[in-house]
Amino acid sequence: MSAQDDSIKSAVSQQFGQVAANYRTSAVHISGPDLEAMLMAANLPADALVLDAGCGAGHTAVAFAPHVGRVIAYDLTEAMLPQVEAVAQEKGILNVATQHGDVEELPYDDATFDAIVTRYSAHHWPQPQRALAEFARVLKPGGIFLISDIVAPPDAAADSFLQTIEVLRDPSHVRDHSIAQWQAMMAAAGFSSEAIFTHDLSLHMGQWLTRINTAPVYAEAIRALMTGAAQALKARFSLPGQIPPGDDCYFTIPGAVLHGVKDYGDNV
Repeated sequence: MSAQDDSIKSAVSQQFGQVAANYRTSAVHISGPDLEAMLMAANLPADALVLDAGCGAGHTAVAFAPHVGRVIAYDLTEAMLPQVEAVAQEKGILNVATQHGDVEELPYDDATFDAIVTRYSAHHWPQPQRALAEFARVLKPGGIFLISDIVAPPDAAADSFLQTIEVLRDPSHVRDHSIAQWQAMMAAAGFSSEAIFTHDLSLHMGQWLTRINTAPVYAEAIRALMTGAAQALKARFSLPGQIPPGDDCYFTIPGAVLHGVKDYGDNV
């Protein structure tokens, strides 16, 4: 692991540790059509063992738990794990366990899990290819991998705009990858894959900034970029013409759900 990777992971843990409770109550994370798509696509047996990789406050783990045998909610930010436990307790869920750790170095034996799921986490991974190799290792042959995340648009200007506002909002952000990039990385790790759901995620700007406690100077830079954006970018991201007090407005960013199946064979 490089010093740069260590620095990114430390920043992620520190940043999200300070705001962990905000993610317990975040409407975007509690539910959404992408989560429904993940649940519908999973089709897991009642005794399945599932890993929620980069679980955050545990909303995805808790959503899967009633349909499977057990879910392990796994996150790099240790402060998130009490939030997972609180969410599970509120929902009366008893089959979710928590584990602190790094998705790029999983502490599990080969062929342990029936499924791995991850939602709104992968854009923080310094080495997603390494994480995918680990997922392939710990999944049973034929096991499934479901990822929901923000995805980069194919247009270079839109991609650049998205990455810029993301890193201004949250300096621990690494990159939103495109659907094509995810499929290439998944193939290299030994998964067959398809994009099963795409959407434009509507975000309330004030909540989006407050959730991660964006520094005021960076929040102001984001406002300037949004109001000064070219018309094509305004259309692509549904940007507001003006930003009212309290950032009480909405914009959209592209998201997708990909479904992967670990190949049978000895190549992973």
